[in-house]
Amino acid sequence: MDSIFQNSLSGNEVRDISTLNLAFVGDAVFTLFVRDYLVKKHDAKSGELTKKCAKYCCASYQSILYEKLKSILTEEEMDIMKRVRNCKTNQKAKNATLGDYKRATAVEGLIGYLYLRGEGERLKEILELSIIN
Repeated sequence: MDSIFQNSLSGNEVRDISTLNLAFVGDAVFTLFVRDYLVKKHDAKSGELTKKCAKYCCASYQSILYEKLKSILTEEEMDIMKRVRNCKTNQKAKNATLGDYKRATAVEGLIGYLYLRGEGERLKEILELSIIN
């Protein structure tokens, strides 16, 4: 996993990235993690895996994850989530409340932040906590 972090950014460089761009990266990292997890844990056809993936990769699930993660985050990580959650956006998920969407975006932003910082161990820890069976 460490090899993907060869071009990690400094804290200041990551803080200069817009909050929604952090969430953009975090969404991709989270989705890849979930898909990787599902392929390794389930012998199923891709259509079934897609349905299982949708359970995790949606605003309502990630909103629950936001609440779960709050108690284990460092002050810096919580600041990142708050910054992303509070950013101005006119978007909303199709099947979620605005609050769920903002909390989900905050989780994705934190994941993007950790990924871009190259904090592989912490990212892995948080991603593994994200799979609630």
